[in-house]
Amino acid sequence: MTTQTTDIPPAQRSEKRSWLREHSELGVCALLLVLGVLVLTDALTMDVDIAQRGPVGPKTVPVVVGAGLLVIAALLAVDVLRGGRGQAESGEDVDLSEPADWRTVLLLAGVFLGAAVLIEPLGFPVAGALLFWGAAFTLGSRRIDRDPLIAAGLALVTYVVFNNLLGVPLPGGPLMGVL
Repeated sequence: MTTQTTDIPPAQRSEKRSWLREHSELGVCALLLVLGVLVLTDALTMDVDIAQRGPVGPKTVPVVVGAGLLVIAALLAVDVLRGGRGQAESGEDVDLSEPADWRTVLLLAGVFLGAAVLIEPLGFPVAGALLFWGAAFTLGSRRIDRDPLIAAGLALVTYVVFNNLLGVPLPGGPLMGVL
């Protein structure tokens, strides 16, 4: 026979809710656990026969990161269950009683998604400039005369550093022949 929520006395329900509120950091533990399992699964199923050159190969860093995520998740869960609590950020000027600014969060998500979609057809320098300018505008900067120039310069420097100095190929788009 199953127990329905209406069969549980109100005092017991509020007790259960307060325990979950007091141990809300366990949600972070669960997230770290899932991320660790995903990283390890992906790393251990990676085909690296061609790229392997010595004892340290492409699997090494993802395996270490995945194992680290699992260890941190376990240690954090033990700490939370023993009564450990995260400290409130005292240095921030954030009023935790105010609701989240979902408009800004959604606009930033849109800027990131837009840049991800535009990076292939327009190339990184253009998509990156739109990303940097869009993020600055979304976060409150209204300097139309300065912000697009800074964003273009930052995107161009990032492209040159990654593409030319670090050897990480980024799509150049229509500017491929110019850069």
